[in-house]
Amino acid sequence: MKKILLVTIFSILLTPLYAGPADKIKSSGFINKNVRLVKGFEINDPKNKIIVIYNHGQNKNDSVSGCSWVSMLRNHASLIDQKVNGKKIMVYNLCSDHLKGDMSQEKDWWTLKTPEVYKGKHMLDKRVELNLELIEKFIKAGVPRKQVFITGHSCGGLTTLLFMTRHPDKVGGGISYMQACFGKLSHNYKVKKLGVDKAMEKFRKKWKGPHDLRQKMNDEIKNNLKTPVLAFTHPRDKYEGLLSDWLEEIPGVKRIVISENYKINGKKCIRKGYDWSEPVKKGHDMDTGLCFQYYNPVILDYIASRIK
Repeated sequence: MKKILLVTIFSILLTPLYAGPADKIKSSGFINKNVRLVKGFEINDPKNKIIVIYNHGQNKNDSVSGCSWVSMLRNHASLIDQKVNGKKIMVYNLCSDHLKGDMSQEKDWWTLKTPEVYKGKHMLDKRVELNLELIEKFIKAGVPRKQVFITGHSCGGLTTLLFMTRHPDKVGGGISYMQACFGKLSHNYKVKKLGVDKAMEKFRKKWKGPHDLRQKMNDEIKNNLKTPVLAFTHPRDKYEGLLSDWLEEIPGVKRIVISENYKINGKKCIRKGYDWSEPVKKGHDMDTGLCFQYYNPVILDYIASRIK
């Protein structure tokens, strides 16, 4: 009996506090300030509401992935009920974990070295369409189009940029956080040491298909994005942190580089789930740290500029 009790206690001690399933938002819907899903789709006084749509990241480039972690949504939740020009903000978590790209079953696509391009719709294309469908529901519910904003982290950030490129007249604006969806390119290909061009040559030599698809998406954004957007990046982001300078070549894009370390405005960053907290130790997660709320006034000013 004593042995069983010791084993049980030991197992509990080894279990991370943040491993519980309750810490993940698994469905689409509005969230409240405590980062809990709100039942229903009701929008009271829709003409005086601002809807912020959050697009989560992906663990996999083109196949079914998870939805949103509480820690990822907490800073968005801090915007809820904030007033901009007399209108209150609501936040909607858009869960797209049921989608997958048309070539997601092709096991060899990621490693293709032939000139073959991606066939059909990539998961990000489908996520753009999913956002469009949701936005039309908000419009039908009475929310003015200019008061709907699309945002997203990582693959969700790239989804945001693609959406604003393809459907700029469908929303008021967009905010991208740490746009990325093709792996830890900055880190794996030593961008800091080799420079962007040589690093991307190495990436293309190893993974031609993903390289060319990424470049196609980036070129589409660079050549066609006309609507002002906010874009947050961080130099220590191992994904695209050192590969994001091209955003500054786009007229209207306001790129904000989040410090050079793991502090914002001199404060250490902590991210928080339901019942746990931990220091932010990854550049890709800087927008999830509570210290990121330092930029809330910038976000609110951007929203105000778009709903005039």
